[in-house]
Amino acid sequence: MHSSPSVPVPIKVLPHGEDLPLPAYATEGAAGMDVVSAEDVTIAPGARHAVATGLAVAIPHGFEIQVRPRSGLALKHGITVANAPGTIDSDYRGEVKVILINHGAEAFAILRGDRVAQLVLAPVTRASWLKVEELDETVRGEGGFGSTGGVVSLGS
Repeated sequence: MHSSPSVPVPIKVLPHGEDLPLPAYATEGAAGMDVVSAEDVTIAPGARHAVATGLAVAIPHGFEIQVRPRSGLALKHGITVANAPGTIDSDYRGEVKVILINHGAEAFAILRGDRVAQLVLAPVTRASWLKVEELDETVRGEGGFGSTGGVVSLGS
């Protein structure tokens, strides 16, 4: 099986993250590394909190780290990343925090050391705008939200 080369990312463990594990892939085929909370916090229904991880990183130029929800937390408890996927830019050097939101009906307690999100290292392609008078034609054209189909039971 083909495996991608790893990209070294310098990581600094902050004092409140000293005894916690570094982000890690749970399985050989995992795209995201599980990251854990460096604090105890309870998130009320409808509330948000920037959960500390106790880590800071120096992402190589040309990459970002995407912060993504954990599917089990989302399905079982309604806990997700509020700005999913969140982006950590290569020039940011502060603490990595995970903005979680509770879409569930009950308060959700996070304990220090709980896995709260996934981190995905991804290459970044920068755009340059090319201003034009007209855009090329496509079959879809200007059809927007729902224009390519939708939920069968709604007849769209």
